[in-house]
Amino acid sequence: MKTILVTGGAGFIGSALVRMLVRDARFRVVTVDKLTYAGNLESLEDVHDAPNHRFVRADVADPTALRAVFEEASPDGVIHLAAESHVDRSIDGPGEFVHTNIVGTFTVLQESLRHWRALPVDRQSSFRVVHVSTDEVFGSLGPTGSFTEETAYAPRSPYAASKASADHLARAWFHTYGLPVVTTNCSNNYGPYQFPEKLIPLVIQRALNGTSIPVYGKGENVRDWLYVDDHARALLAAFERGRPGETYNVGANGERRNIDVVETICALLDELSPHPTIPDRRALIGFVADRPGHDHRYAIDATKIGRELGWTAQESFESGLRKTVAWYLDNQAWCDRVQSGTYRGERLGLGATT
Repeated sequence: MKTILVTGGAGFIGSALVRMLVRDARFRVVTVDKLTYAGNLESLEDVHDAPNHRFVRADVADPTALRAVFEEASPDGVIHLAAESHVDRSIDGPGEFVHTNIVGTFTVLQESLRHWRALPVDRQSSFRVVHVSTDEVFGSLGPTGSFTEETAYAPRSPYAASKASADHLARAWFHTYGLPVVTTNCSNNYGPYQFPEKLIPLVIQRALNGTSIPVYGKGENVRDWLYVDDHARALLAAFERGRPGETYNVGANGERRNIDVVETICALLDELSPHPTIPDRRALIGFVADRPGHDHRYAIDATKIGRELGWTAQESFESGLRKTVAWYLDNQAWCDRVQSGTYRGERLGLGATT
């Protein structure tokens, strides 16, 4: 069995990856998570006590805690997902994004390098650090074209800038120290267990409750959507077959305008869970002031990961969204519990920095 250390493994994407890996008898998984508001052990409930899984609560920016994890687990690789990831929160409080996304990535790279250098030659050759990033580092697209692995960086929010910084660190540790790092840049993820501050689960919750659904600007901003389980499979492909020093974009050709996403969710809920007094939930949609620096369009060209690693998305946007809506309908108790603390659906990203 190979031991994989997954940082941020109690978060949305991380928990999908951990659940997939733990169910694969080839792997032993050590999950590291700080358990901030978006990290929740309930996301790992199905696999938490599995014999090939161990959870460690730690901050990836704490070198002492992280070194102890490396020394005890002696991993064969790292998949680094720990990050603050919500653009609106980065506008209100960028400091946490600098701490986790930049300092945390630096610490993960340093401890990975120290561990890798001490491994026997055969384990060194197969060791990988997969650094998981976002398409937001590339900035905004016009009406045509897609981001490729050669697209110049142009981050436009504190979140995107912190992830761009982390990407540059990851590549520098490969070029300077030889650490076998593989970087991935993904499009917008959606699916089960996503914290309800993000667009799709937030719309689902508001539509179910019959409350207003805020849409930024005119809803014309375009995002490229990726089902989270497809992303998890892409990360495993990058770990097993990715070439050190290379970058792979991960996307599913799921471009949609925000208003189209919202209206599709309303239609699915009208079909699957009709509201007793609101026959067409589109009536709940209201347009609100756009957030500062809102990128107009993202689109991922995933040709390279398909050609070199043999990965393709299994879910279309329509099939993945139907599965997602059905999951939230079946898991309202989870939504209530994870929202019982720091976030209750209020507007974020109005620019009050802390």
